[in-house]
Amino acid sequence: MPAISGVPATATLAASPLLDRLRETVPALAVDADTWARRMMRWHFSEETGSPFWLRRRAALGFDPLRDVAGLADLDRFGLFDKQALRTAPAADLVPRGFAHRPRRIFETGGTTGRPCRVADVTTGEINVRIYRAMLELRGLAGGDALAMTPSGPHAYGAFVARLADSWAGNTLAVDFDPRWVKRLLRAGQPVEPYVEHLIEQTVELLELHRPRLLFTTSKLLLELAPALPRPLAAYGVRGVCTGGTSCTAEETRYLEENHLQGVQWIDTYGNTLMGHALQGDPWAGCARRAYYLPPPLGFIRLVDAADWRQPVAMGERGRVLLVTLLEDLFLPNLLERDSAVRTGPHPWFPWEGVRDVQPYAAAGEAAATEGVY
Repeated sequence: MPAISGVPATATLAASPLLDRLRETVPALAVDADTWARRMMRWHFSEETGSPFWLRRRAALGFDPLRDVAGLADLDRFGLFDKQALRTAPAADLVPRGFAHRPRRIFETGGTTGRPCRVADVTTGEINVRIYRAMLELRGLAGGDALAMTPSGPHAYGAFVARLADSWAGNTLAVDFDPRWVKRLLRAGQPVEPYVEHLIEQTVELLELHRPRLLFTTSKLLLELAPALPRPLAAYGVRGVCTGGTSCTAEETRYLEENHLQGVQWIDTYGNTLMGHALQGDPWAGCARRAYYLPPPLGFIRLVDAADWRQPVAMGERGRVLLVTLLEDLFLPNLLERDSAVRTGPHPWFPWEGVRDVQPYAAAGEAAATEGVY
């Protein structure tokens, strides 16, 4: 199997305080990849604990995941995962039997590449909160109130912000935000400026009245919000801006940092509902750009040749994102994502490969996916 971003590099960098803290708060992050892969096969394909979604597919696989998956490399046997199955599966089929009596939430993707996909969140939301909070703590940003200029309703982002603030008894202020409406306007060739202005008006009012410590939004909305504010974000009491969702170019990043984010830490993550959070590794001597690192063994990113998903691209080359998600409430083997990125080496904080310069993927002669504001 080609090398996977997430498997520790041969020349492993020294463990960082952040990595130590992550493994302390989420013990599964200390489990080696092959052991975790076998554990997840037993969970998802045992009659006692597996979901109807995966148990129904077991007989048609052509191999036995319980017997034939000895480690991470054997997940190639599943072939490419068709996310269409998550668009049509009944919500009840997505919940593992081992979680039958546990509370859960059903979340949907933004619908960038078609009808939304659905997933069941039983434990993933709590894991994401613990990982993100550990990162904020080491940056001195955990605590206080949060403003979520993010999608809510069926989307995981807004719920994540509320859960995160709950973890330190903070208040969450929310902006009413439907990203699908923006994408519908874009695809119809209609102007989106009035809707974006509507989002900004709500946000400015909340900033002025409540002075939140943290602002959560997307890069695209931050590009619209920052220059529209009568004062810099720091003047509203904001100490950290946390973005995710849409991509941001190097020029856009420089523009925001130099003109609008003085006195504010900007933390970006790469991820989505099917992936979780690939954490930001700040620029360092080995990489002048911010890069993103998905914590193994819960998830792995491979950057592959667009024509052959089994063929990795070389270090420093651009490839299409291939995702493996290995969570107790979500198993996704070999999902070709909507993005491309550049393969990047380990970071002082993260002793495994990462990705940088993420952008929407477009095959030759085709248009890239419509990102909108999310």
